Amino acid sequence: MRHVQTDQLVFRAIADPTRRAIIDLLADGDRSIGDIAAGFDMTRPAVAKHLAILKDGRVIDVEKRGRERIHRLRPDTLKSAASWINQFDKFWDDRLAKLKEVVEDSQ
Repeated sequence: MRHVQTDQLVFRAIADPTRRAIIDLLADGDRSIGDIAAGFDMTRPAVAKHLAILKDGRVIDVEKRGRERIHRLRPDTLKSAASWINQFDKFWDDRLAKLKEVVEDSQ
């Protein structure tokens, strides 16, 4: 049961385009909330809410350094989501191959 709940939290975390953009930023390196917020047209508290959801989904870690909190991507957590999504590659490859066959046969 816990595994399903963890997967749901990961997918919740990556469902929002703003959070995906934050993930992209953190893929380039660790950042403070100020650094992250500078890249978005929203308030710092709004960015903090997105970061909290990413943390709940275990997509990021937060480390306290003095007065700052540094946010770090946990790419290993994204592997479960990628693994689930990638299982559909074969599905779509098969469907597109069948479509190609039908189109070529009808010509």
